[in-house]
Amino acid sequence: MIRVLLADDQTLVRGAFALLVNSAGDMEVVGEAGTGDEAVTLTRDLCPDVVLMDIRMPSTDGIEATRQICADDASSKVLILTTFETDTNVLRGLRAGACGFLPKDTRPDALLAAIRTVAAGEALLSPGATRAVITRALSRPDAPTPERLASLTAREREVLRLVATGRSNQEIANELVVSPLTAKTHVARILAKLGARDRVHLVIAAYEAGLP
Repeated sequence: MIRVLLADDQTLVRGAFALLVNSAGDMEVVGEAGTGDEAVTLTRDLCPDVVLMDIRMPSTDGIEATRQICADDASSKVLILTTFETDTNVLRGLRAGACGFLPKDTRPDALLAAIRTVAAGEALLSPGATRAVITRALSRPDAPTPERLASLTAREREVLRLVATGRSNQEIANELVVSPLTAKTHVARILAKLGARDRVHLVIAAYEAGLP
């Protein structure tokens, strides 16, 4: 059973999400928060698998709450749901530690699928959030390459470039004419060298470095 915490300052919105989540046979709502501070406190107390987090809330906003939650306990994954899918919000949310970013008008079945994806330890971005990341990065074409990328080999930089274009491990393997296991190993080494949690953060690093 996937345990979900809802964080939104609108009671009706929380109620709608609660009905949806509880309608699924494999998940349940274990708590509701109306502010960022409440979300942090309840996450510490309840240890949910997934926190559905709004950005704009009184006092501590959703992004700062996400940062505190992720700093406290990596086992609780944060999925941000918002009507403000701007490039700044997306990057701030991802850097705070969010595992996913979706608009509030996401279809109910897609939202449930997203909760399952994040609970399984994977990351996801909506098409709008992906465009926001790319737009933000491309607005700074003269951004210097982060020094941490210097630790990558030429092959690892090529793999990182392919990850940033959305290639799967199998597609990377096909393009570089290597085995899927080799491609997976390259991605794992890049994650370790850059201190990135998942492929979403590799996309950010690649675009900021001007690799794609």
